[in-house]
Amino acid sequence: MPPKNPCPTLATWLALAASVLPAAAAEDVRPSAIEAQSLALQRASESVLGLRAQAVADARSLATLGRERQGSGVLIGRDGLVLTIGYLVLEVERVELVTHHGRRVPARVVAHDQATGLGLVQALTPLGLEPAPLGDATRAVLREPLLLASGGETGEVGMASLSSRRAFSAYWEYHLDAALFTAPPRRDHAGAGLFNTQGELLGVGSLLVADAAEPGAPRQPGNLFVPVDLLKPVMAELLEQGRSQASLRAWLGVNCSESDGEVRVIRVADDSPADVAGLQRGDRIMAIDDTPVAGLAVLWKTLWATSPPQRAVRLNILRGGQPLAVTVHAVDRAWTLRRAEGI
Repeated sequence: MPPKNPCPTLATWLALAASVLPAAAAEDVRPSAIEAQSLALQRASESVLGLRAQAVADARSLATLGRERQGSGVLIGRDGLVLTIGYLVLEVERVELVTHHGRRVPARVVAHDQATGLGLVQALTPLGLEPAPLGDATRAVLREPLLLASGGETGEVGMASLSSRRAFSAYWEYHLDAALFTAPPRRDHAGAGLFNTQGELLGVGSLLVADAAEPGAPRQPGNLFVPVDLLKPVMAELLEQGRSQASLRAWLGVNCSESDGEVRVIRVADDSPADVAGLQRGDRIMAIDDTPVAGLAVLWKTLWATSPPQRAVRLNILRGGQPLAVTVHAVDRAWTLRRAEGI
């Protein structure tokens, strides 16, 4: 028999999931199958923890992320390993995990990966919870019902659907070839878990976006999730090195926007390579290392295509309608990050 008092949201979600199952699978939706699915989803929601972190006092990220960070993380290992979104644990000195019952557990940062945008922390005492199994995000079907769960005492479970799977280029130096976009939007998205009908983790929440729809479809607000598929091939590197080899790449220290194929600088980080080189807000980037720039994806991918990270990057820009050539001496971003004393 199904659980006596299933979570109302889970019960509603299960009913919706059953209603859209392929006809060929309808005969398999027996009470025992529904019970197993309900239990799997209950375990999935309980695997999502609240995450609170405090950045070091002189962190470079204070201006954009603040010192006090709050979001979620998903337990993925029986040893207390928790997957979260990287910006929650960037330059932090203290981490605490919070269960749905309000239990607080100290944790430590294991990895922050610039390439994937993911972070790993580990509980320092046993959590007594079942970890969430990792699913395959590439098998998720557009518009199928999904479970979105945030953690902590105020964590919520809700329904979502996959709106699109497409590339995403951020205004900061970040790019994903196949991000997951869901709707409706949730504000408690940071580090939240996205699960399929089997209770398998498909992605970790990153952003609230103005448009989660497929290209050409009507605009639809929603959320962006980083697929767990990106974690699997680099897990060993993250556990051993604290980041993947792909994160060892050039960094300029600029935020850029893209509009109609034009890429312009909207912010320059203080004391960054771009700042030292004299880049300014409003500069239009025409080319990087002789490669024409027609979008953010081209800019970031060309920047990372050449090793080592510490190198001279040639930018051709327009400033006030006048062409200029600027050389930026890029660095490995890890060199610029602040760390807690003793780490």
